[in-house]
Amino acid sequence: MSERITLSHGAGGKIMMDLIKDIILKEIDLKSAGEVGLDALDDGASISIGDKTLVLTTDSHTVKPLFFPGGDIGRLSVSGTINDMAMMGGRPLAMACALVVEEGFPIADLERIFRSMNLTSQEVGCPLITGDFKVMEKGALDGVIITTTGVGLAEKIITDRGLKPGDKIIVTGTIGDHGMTILAHREGIGLAADLVSDVAPLWETVAAALKVGGVTAMKDPTRGGLNAALNEMAEKAHVGILIKESEIPILNSVRAASEMLGIDPLQITNEGKAVMAVEPDKCELVLEAIKKTKYGKNAKIIGEVIDKYSGNVIIETVVGGKRLLEPPLGDPAPRIC
Repeated sequence: MSERITLSHGAGGKIMMDLIKDIILKEIDLKSAGEVGLDALDDGASISIGDKTLVLTTDSHTVKPLFFPGGDIGRLSVSGTINDMAMMGGRPLAMACALVVEEGFPIADLERIFRSMNLTSQEVGCPLITGDFKVMEKGALDGVIITTTGVGLAEKIITDRGLKPGDKIIVTGTIGDHGMTILAHREGIGLAADLVSDVAPLWETVAAALKVGGVTAMKDPTRGGLNAALNEMAEKAHVGILIKESEIPILNSVRAASEMLGIDPLQITNEGKAVMAVEPDKCELVLEAIKKTKYGKNAKIIGEVIDKYSGNVIIETVVGGKRLLEPPLGDPAPRIC
């Protein structure tokens, strides 16, 4: 293991997970007050209070640039935390945020960020109720970092480990939109005008699926993209996952940008999509319900859970062959979320 922290340690792939397991978990008391604790390595934890189960999650956001087509760091920070709660079945109740801002940061930009945070939280009725604000000297920080913490209420906790053989895999929309938008915008690629981030709060979409029933596991494919999300789900549930490359929804502009940059769109960050495992007899009904929501119109069934290749993801290519979809070591681009 490296003796120093690198960008890869924060990229959501195998390198980051190894750091958490080998260093952080060894130094922390892993006792949990609910079904899910830190040792589960999920995006949140559960807290049991009488007959109610709360979901608690926290996330920091360092995206560069702060403002990009389709969103900004404010919308990203609120959406990310709402989505982490939603992936565990938690209806978002309230949020807190902590901002660290660089000296000299424009007040107008700060107002814009807070306006975006407020509008995003209003979409799902999850108010920002407390927070903290700090300033660091100029040059000690790149603009602003936002940490958001959310609490939600779950009727039933859903974890990555719930999927089982026979379940169908649904992705709620096109893959790679956010990461490719940030990269193209940051690098000044000509296709940037055709790319828009998918950053969005997904509770409405998730709630529609939960109302139908049959959802066994969920994951938002953020750092490490669809690839990392599927591999993490397969590993935790000790099952195999078979997906069809031809069924994965990818915009032409995202595909073109990925080819120009030499980056696999399956490994790039999404901030407004969910991966769901659904019981086969409920799958079509769940898909229909998702498609009626604002952020689920492009949802598709992309594969299924299988009882072989435990812990692995197999992709059936467009030409009919099959190959192992190996988990990424990290995200191919830093400062995406």
